[in-house]
Amino acid sequence: MAEQGFRKWIIVITVISAAVIELIDTSIVNVALSDMSASLGATIEDIAWVITSYAIANVIVIPMTSFLGGLFGRRNYYTFSILLFTAASFFCGNSHSLTELVIFRFLQGLGGGALLSTSQSILFDTFSVEERPLAAAIFGLGVVIGPTIGPTLGGWIVDNFSWPWIFFVNLPIGLTAAILSMTYVKEPKHEREVGKIDWAGIILLIVGIASLQYVLERGQTDDWFDSRTIVVLSVTSIIALVLFIWRELTTEHPVVELHVLKSRTLAFCAFLTFIIGFGLFSSVFIIPVFAQRLMGYDAMQTGLLLLPGALVTMFVLPWVGKIQQKGVPAQVLIFAGFTLTALYTYLLSRISLDANWWTFFGPLVIRGIGLPMCFVPITTLAVSGLHPRDIPQGVAMNNMMRQLGGSFGIAIVNTYLGHRVAANRVGLIAHITPYATAVQQRLSLLVQGFVSKGSSLAIAKQQAYAALDGMVMRQTMLRSYLDIFVFVTIFFVVCLPLILTIRRGNAPTPSEPIAAH
Repeated sequence: MAEQGFRKWIIVITVISAAVIELIDTSIVNVALSDMSASLGATIEDIAWVITSYAIANVIVIPMTSFLGGLFGRRNYYTFSILLFTAASFFCGNSHSLTELVIFRFLQGLGGGALLSTSQSILFDTFSVEERPLAAAIFGLGVVIGPTIGPTLGGWIVDNFSWPWIFFVNLPIGLTAAILSMTYVKEPKHEREVGKIDWAGIILLIVGIASLQYVLERGQTDDWFDSRTIVVLSVTSIIALVLFIWRELTTEHPVVELHVLKSRTLAFCAFLTFIIGFGLFSSVFIIPVFAQRLMGYDAMQTGLLLLPGALVTMFVLPWVGKIQQKGVPAQVLIFAGFTLTALYTYLLSRISLDANWWTFFGPLVIRGIGLPMCFVPITTLAVSGLHPRDIPQGVAMNNMMRQLGGSFGIAIVNTYLGHRVAANRVGLIAHITPYATAVQQRLSLLVQGFVSKGSSLAIAKQQAYAALDGMVMRQTMLRSYLDIFVFVTIFFVVCLPLILTIRRGNAPTPSEPIAAH
């Protein structure tokens, strides 16, 4: 039964706070990697394990949250996860070696993986069926805003304090959320019953998902299939996941209830969520890199660049929830959202090296409007045909698909970016020859400029060639980033016709009764 009054909004504050700190921690460390590397005496390549370990733990736990909630009781498991996340944050900040930091980040990821899906399940139980679009909108605030403000907050903390404080800021929020959780969150009436523990399924899930996530996180760095480790783990992930699916469909007590995917609505929404994760994470990944490498922005400036779009999202999310409650078809909202998101990446594919804050303002505002139109109706539809006891599993499956979509998106974009950088550089260099008049004029001006600053003629020529190479590299990177935006635009446009295949009969509106099993 839905909560009312003061208790209802205390629960909202509790679960959103927990979800936001989990999502912030997926991106806040990115801006502190250099400081961590210097402090711990590790290479940048090795320090990347701080990100990889968290992501692997996160994606392992998410599909198991329904099982673990049923095993220990949802409130107990949720509160324990908050405390594990908070304690691990404390030990991350007090780590004195890379090994310690990676271990505690993994534990932090294990705690954090539960916060996302369980928070959403608690929200859906707190609101009535008719109010679920609003619940999805409220949850969307954390999903969209958390990763956006992460780099900004991280940059400010690193600039004004030191990198351990990016973890210490979680402590008061986590402890408060844990206390409120034990005080106000109730056990659901429709609890999943857990019989014999499916240890084989748990092991296969851990091996399969961990191997897959490692491949996606480290593939580009390790040159993909030129690396024996990547090859072995790719084969391992395929075998383990195939066996896992077979196991879960045949065992009497599965750790992941795959039967929920018999709901065509959930299966289709999970696919759309994967697409959103792919496009959202890959495009958000490119913008900070573009701003910092080509526009010379620091972490704080980059965060402020993304802030207007996040603020627009904050205002649009509740509005989308309300208009869906009033009967606007989910298909219309999703189609509009995908169209606006495609427009956002298309506009970014037209920018130049003269880009400034205002160049990004329009496209990011468009994205801020489009994302809620995708997120809210898809999240609501995903669980609309499920029995209450299956909602936690449906939510977990949906969240896992978004995480995997993001991992696939970043991995593919990173690889594609590498190929485009090589191709674009070759294409530009082909036009730069000693016989080209424009090249000779530019070199002459550069040499004169360096000589006027005190360099000898021989050194000035070396500096001129280096400066010219820098110009070529900037143009190369610009063209490559624009190619990425074109790629993501095409990806969203190609997916538009799929939205039209959603049938109203397979996606009951929130006001319709929940189908029983």
